[in-house]
Amino acid sequence: MRILLITPPLTQLNTPYPATAYLKGLYVAQGHEVRQVDLGIEVADRVLSEDFLRDIGLAREAGLIEPVKRFLRGQDDTLGPRIANRSLLPEGKRFAQLDEDNLEWSFGVSGSTDKAQHLATLFLEDIADYIREKIDSHFDLVRYAEYLSNDAPTFDPLYEELQGEPSPIDRIMLRLLEDIVRDYNPERVDITVPFPGCLYGALRCGQWLKKHTDATVEIGGGFPNTEWRQMSEMRIYEFCDSIAIDGHPEAIDHCPDFGDLPLNKYLSLTEMANPMHRLWSQGRWNKMVVAQGCYWHRCAFCDTTLPYIGSYRAADAATIVDRMECIVQQTGRTGFHLVDEALPPKLLGEVANEIVRRQLTVSFWGNIRFERAYDAELCQRLAKAGMVAVSGGLEVASDRLLKLMDKGVTIQQTIGACRHLRDAGIMVHTYLMYGFPTETLQETVDALETVRRMFDEGIVQSAFWHRYAMTCHSPSGQHPERYGVRRTTWEPNPFCNNEVDWEPAQFDYDIEAVGAALRLATYNYMNGLGLDQPVRSWFPIRVPKPSIR
Repeated sequence: MRILLITPPLTQLNTPYPATAYLKGLYVAQGHEVRQVDLGIEVADRVLSEDFLRDIGLAREAGLIEPVKRFLRGQDDTLGPRIANRSLLPEGKRFAQLDEDNLEWSFGVSGSTDKAQHLATLFLEDIADYIREKIDSHFDLVRYAEYLSNDAPTFDPLYEELQGEPSPIDRIMLRLLEDIVRDYNPERVDITVPFPGCLYGALRCGQWLKKHTDATVEIGGGFPNTEWRQMSEMRIYEFCDSIAIDGHPEAIDHCPDFGDLPLNKYLSLTEMANPMHRLWSQGRWNKMVVAQGCYWHRCAFCDTTLPYIGSYRAADAATIVDRMECIVQQTGRTGFHLVDEALPPKLLGEVANEIVRRQLTVSFWGNIRFERAYDAELCQRLAKAGMVAVSGGLEVASDRLLKLMDKGVTIQQTIGACRHLRDAGIMVHTYLMYGFPTETLQETVDALETVRRMFDEGIVQSAFWHRYAMTCHSPSGQHPERYGVRRTTWEPNPFCNNEVDWEPAQFDYDIEAVGAALRLATYNYMNGLGLDQPVRSWFPIRVPKPSIR
């Protein structure tokens, strides 16, 4: 069977999303003929082109776009100093937000490649803003018509949009799809939808395929597997023949195949100075899975009832490193973003031993749990093998709440693991949460004080706060009474079902103001600022003093 695998617009622009590469590895092993296409990077390449920009009235930007793309692809590093000294690019609204002193502090002298990448990224974002405002309201650099799909209880707004004429960006996407289909004539098309910002593009592609081809169309990926498990909306089958829920788990048993993707087209972007966000969007990292699911799968806020998280299985270390070597041969790149829910420390240590034994030169990073297992010896071993960074959840930074949510770690364990990682030269990013059921204002202030101390000691270099959201697939969503709250409804929506309302969701303080203060303080901490400032000073409302010693 001839199978076409599609990643629709838009995901990251710096590296391929791995779903189609894993499916290709599986399908080829089953004897199928397979082709894959990343319509996201193909559409971006056509939109960010001299011809298109001239057509929409951006003549000056059109003359610069190809050199800027070459620079962001690593094909012309010598352009960096001209971009960095701000003598080359036109500067729109995105540049107006720059603080010159902070820019120099974050990126160093004017010849910095990172600084040039950041300024070039702002140039592309200015173009994207113009396109969204003047040409196509759906467009963004990393998502497409996301507002129509995000937390959509009904299909009506999205369906109505899909009944209208294709937008200018839609037409570019559909012309690309038509060329591929005419050349390959697939019998089956699988479309992955990892995020809400890919759904509109996926359905436009499915709509065209159903009208113009005899191919069967299947939609799968993270978004439908999370949002559509309780869906009753039948109009979706005007855009596909089937939906893959929990399909193809054996795909991770095969080496992903990136070989036919246009790896020379991806753009290394620097959206902000945050070191983890820079790592995420800079460079063409090979995305790879070590293990399926989460070996812990017990946290109250996580969708642990879903098989892609709750059903854990892993390959052995030798097989994992075999796949690394295979992917390096395919892509010519030795950097890996290990996209596991949580990397298992024992297996990770075995992988490190195998890398060192084979004398491979690779770099890798991924998500961990800050366990006691990350002692000095393991962290040094991981650094020797090539680990450069980790991200992990400190979450609420309260032992009472960590126990309530069954996180399985304590604050002191987390701090110990971060120290060992820091001492090994491994960068640490932590995810943080506020607004968990029963969390008090005192606990929130104490959490920020803990974070301040970790930045001050240098054991965390990057962090991000988000507000707790109850989901229907999480322990807290399925058993809210255990957390002192109740869901306001158990009736599923006809279309998307993930986040649910609960009460009492109201706090006896302004939680929006608290969230803004947490983010502001942490932004400053990441830039080395305000670490000697009392944490209460960040809040626009009256808050208690930290109670931790």
